[in-house]
Formats: sequence, structure tokens, C-alpha cells
Amino acid sequence: MPNENLHKAKNAKNDEFYTQYADIQNEINAYINYNPDVFRDKTILLPCDDPEWSNFTKFFAQNFENFGLKKLISTSYAAASKKYSIGYQPSLFEKSSTDFDESKTATHGKIFVLKKGSKRKVNIDDLKWKYMDGDGDFRSDEVKKLRDEADMIITNPPFSLLREFVAWLFETDKKFIIIGNLNAAGNKKIFPLIKGNRMWLGNGFKAGNAYFGTVPNREYAEGVYDLNTGLVKFRNCCWFTNIEHGKRHTPLQLMSMADNIKYSRHEQIKGVGYQKYDNYDALEVPFTDAIPSDYDGVMGVPITFLDKYCPEQFEILGSTQRGCHDSVPDTKKYDDYWEVKQNGEKTGASGGKTNENPNVVGNDGKKNYFINAEGRIVQSLYTRIFIIKRKG
Repeated sequence: MPNENLHKAKNAKNDEFYTQYADIQNEINAYINYNPDVFRDKTILLPCDDPEWSNFTKFFAQNFENFGLKKLISTSYAAASKKYSIGYQPSLFEKSSTDFDESKTATHGKIFVLKKGSKRKVNIDDLKWKYMDGDGDFRSDEVKKLRDEADMIITNPPFSLLREFVAWLFETDKKFIIIGNLNAAGNKKIFPLIKGNRMWLGNGFKAGNAYFGTVPNREYAEGVYDLNTGLVKFRNCCWFTNIEHGKRHTPLQLMSMADNIKYSRHEQIKGVGYQKYDNYDALEVPFTDAIPSDYDGVMGVPITFLDKYCPEQFEILGSTQRGCHDSVPDTKKYDDYWEVKQNGEKTGASGGKTNENPNVVGNDGKKNYFINAEGRIVQSLYTRIFIIKRKG
């Protein structure tokens, strides 16, 4: 049963999960602390939101006056348009409303609006809703019109549509705060935006672990769903934004190269030192906290570096495998190599498979390696981001 449910979830792209209130509060507070007026007189759109369940709607409605918002718009995506909507039942919230329409409940999205009042305070009880003309898909003309009206877009979009959602955001010049998987930062469409300082990581989830609610269809979360907490755990989750916050401008505290070799908590560095890549003129730095403070050349760091990236401290030059490394070109190809398992068996793949990967000389005895006719061996590392320390 678990494998069957996971298969269903994969095919149905069941990645609609609900962000916890405390996580939203923690993230938004980072922007408020940096700029107390960041949301003042702004219209905020919360698309992909299912407002009956969404803590985004609840959070911003409850803080409407505190933040000085002008208008709050929240939209949902119709159940019939979702691939995993079998057994859908309208919520009690919807059914108890005089606006409930059984002919629209499964096929139409809903829109919730909260506007600034002229004479009295505004609170969550003032939220007004109605059915949308369409299903609420963020790509529809109806939601695009709401996007164009808004000053900011804040949401947890479906992870499977993150690249498309980011492209949708950048059709305009709006501010945004969204949730996604950190690995998406290395995507060939998204990475150039990060490199160009057009988007960056937000304040973040603790240790990169996010716990989401899943309503309904909990059975599709088999294997990651915790029956005790009612939450689904995801690793490597992050917030993406183009709004400033204090963490983004906090420099990393680093040790010198000599001190890292002497004191680092990482066995790959302590007492061993650093390697250079075989096919890039750059230093391999496998851990963000092992970046040497006194090295002025190009360094390759893991994608998790982006969570600590301070643009005043480092410049991002490019990335392996993403066609974005004109400043750090690869210096070698491996077309005359072949891939070998640790037991000596050839996989049948040529060395061209590892072209543009970050490669180092040697065999760690753990994973496949590449070898040529002269017996020279290299191994691939995970994607690396190339950085250089800013001078002055």
C-alpha cells in the first residue's frame, strides 16, 4: 500500500501542502524587523492558497492592521482541476455560507478579499469571498489580472510547478515571498536570477526542514506523513524572495585556511587540506563553514551556501552543469574516460557523462568513478556554485 500511494502521489503531482502558521510568522518577521513598513499600503496576493485551510490567509488577515495593508487577496484552485481530487467534499466553511453553490464548488476557484476600511479597524471577520469565474489556476487571465493589481505575491506554490511559477512572477516587477525546494536554486532558469541578485533566499526554515499540513488526501503522503503530528516533513525547503532582510546582509564568520585545516569539524578538511578541481580553476570547498577567509581565488561551494550568502562579502560567478559559468569555464573534457563501479565493473557509460561536473582526482572508495586508458581516475562531486571574495 505505501508504494502504491507514493506512485499515485507522483503521478498526480500531489504536492499541495499547507504551511504552518509559526513558520509564516517567523519568516515574515524577518522582513518586518529589517523594514517595519515593508508591507504598509501594499496589496498582497496569496494565490494557490485554498483559503479555508491556509495559514497565509489567516496570518495576513489577522495582521492586516498591524502591517498597514491596503488590500489582501487570496485565491484557491478548484478541486476538479486537481489530479488527486477523487472523493472531494466541500468544506463546512463553504457549505455554511449563503453563497454556497453546489454546481460551482468543485469546478470554480474561490477568491477572498479584505480591504482597508475608512472608519474602523479591519480584522479576519471582514474577509469576503465569492466563486471565481474560472478554476483559479495562477496561469489564467483571471489570476494574472490579480497579480498585476498586487504589489506583492506571497504563497507556497506547488513544488512541481515552481519553475513555471517563478517565470510567471518575473513576467512582472512584483515583490514576492514563496516557498520551494533549495535544489531548484540550481535550475538553469532560476540560478541566473539568483546570480544576478534578482532573487535570493529568505530567512529560512530551521535546519532546512519544513513540516507541512496536508488536507485532504493524507494517504498520498505515506512514508513522510507523521500520524502523531499530522504533518509531512520535507528536507531542503527554503523561502525565495526579492525583499530585503537582515540575514541576507550578515557576513559569514570564517576561519583562515590554516585554521580550518587544523580545527575544522569536517574530516575531509581537518588534517587533510583542500583540493582543486581537475576541470575548473577553482578550490573545492565542500562545506560552507569551511570557506577560508584568506583565499582570494575562485571557490566551488555547495548549493547550501545560498542560505548564508551575503552579497557584500562574496560574488557569485556561476555554477557547474547549468551553462552559467562563463566566468569559470571548464578546462577539460572526459570523453575518452569510462565509468566504473567500485567493484571494477564498467557501467557502460562514457566519461562524457561527467563533463561540466565538478571533478576531483582520485577514488574515495564509495561511489562510481571515471578512468581513462592510462589509468587516471576522477570522481564527480555534487553541483557547485562558484564564488569569489569581494575585495575591500
